[in-house]
Amino acid sequence: MSVLALLQESLGTLVDTDEASLEDARADRSGHAAAGRPLAVVHAERVEDVQQTMRIATATRTPVVVRGAGTGLAGAANAGAGEIVLSLRRMTAISEIRPDDLLAVVEPGILNADLNAELATHGLWWAPDPASRDISTVGGNIATGAGGLLCAKYGVVRDAVLGVDLVLADGRLLHLGHRSVKGVTGLDLTALVVGSEGTLGVVVAATLKLRRLVPGETCTVTATFPGVRSAAAASAAVTAAGVQPAIMELMDAASLAAVHALLALPVPSAGTAQLTIQTDGPAAAEEADTIAAILRAHDGDTVVSHDRVEGERLLAIRRSMHAAMASLGTTLIEDVSVPRSAMPAMFDEIARIEREYGITIPTVAHAGDGNLHPNFIFDGPETPPHVWAAADDLFRAAIRLGGTLTGEHGIGVLKRRWLADELGDDQWQLQRQIAAVFDPLGILNPGKVFSLDA
Repeated sequence: MSVLALLQESLGTLVDTDEASLEDARADRSGHAAAGRPLAVVHAERVEDVQQTMRIATATRTPVVVRGAGTGLAGAANAGAGEIVLSLRRMTAISEIRPDDLLAVVEPGILNADLNAELATHGLWWAPDPASRDISTVGGNIATGAGGLLCAKYGVVRDAVLGVDLVLADGRLLHLGHRSVKGVTGLDLTALVVGSEGTLGVVVAATLKLRRLVPGETCTVTATFPGVRSAAAASAAVTAAGVQPAIMELMDAASLAAVHALLALPVPSAGTAQLTIQTDGPAAAEEADTIAAILRAHDGDTVVSHDRVEGERLLAIRRSMHAAMASLGTTLIEDVSVPRSAMPAMFDEIARIEREYGITIPTVAHAGDGNLHPNFIFDGPETPPHVWAAADDLFRAAIRLGGTLTGEHGIGVLKRRWLADELGDDQWQLQRQIAAVFDPLGILNPGKVFSLDA
């Protein structure tokens, strides 16, 4: 019996072979698409559906690509010829909300924003805040180790996950982690799963560490600068001063101009870069005034707003970045991180690469944690060789400055050729061996992250 027949016999109408569904599963928002179409999409609705899919996959040695909303930016959830797509998008339940323990247990398909809307009714929130929060799933956030705008003050996904229920490649179900604040029994396999991009198992539930909604007002500081380097230096000065804003976002001139054009806002002056900073909590107003003074000392034309609605309007400019880049052409959205003090030097490197390769690289940054998103714009579906050459130069520059290839998007397909350069051969081999313990047959997301194909 064929793999498809086994799936249909066992899972019935959950097995989708519609051409549009198969075509959609080939690509994510990176612009990259897998070669060929997958065998089928299994729309899992229960843990048992996931387990049965994996049992069939193991018995038939069939590759499986786990997928959520398909909003990834590294090609990690793209499925090609001969592969099963295991979609978790229908698994959206919130099993528990425990305000007394500051935790929730949720299924992976729930959208980040939908979860927080429900938590808000209990006076709670889950801190990870990717720019894609309205369209990305909690499971996808966990798979990629997503970050977002609030990381500098409130941490990344790894800091906000207490445990996961994980289905292994052979269908076994593991309960990893704990519900207590402390827990150091054995190795921290939960932290290992976070950011593993579907190579270790299938997350079917997550126990999340919550926070109470922050009391007090929210203040927003915006400042424009004559150039991106001065904006980066100002953001580094804020960090060095010991002030901890909730959000600190930087937009260079090209990205700011593109967003203003998309939103029909007044055209900014040539070369203008912008910082948008939010403070929260009881000391928000005092911190905002301190930050404003630092920005003005660095030649920032600075305005402070105490209006929460106005603050969200200003942040909407930053959150419109992806749409603005898409309006310019095909976009390779990159994701390097450097130490915060190295931000000015990294922008110098980007300017050098722009000059040497004759291209413009609109760049935004989570300046509070040193995570930059350079964007390469081109025509057509395939990334041109000169763009990959420029990206190669950029990745190596970030590593030289003490940084990393990816802060939150993951490795997937697009960055696998550089992974060993950052990790070194010994660590790269060790990580491959760890993945093989979880998935001895290599059927989980093959060709992603640790692929030998360079």
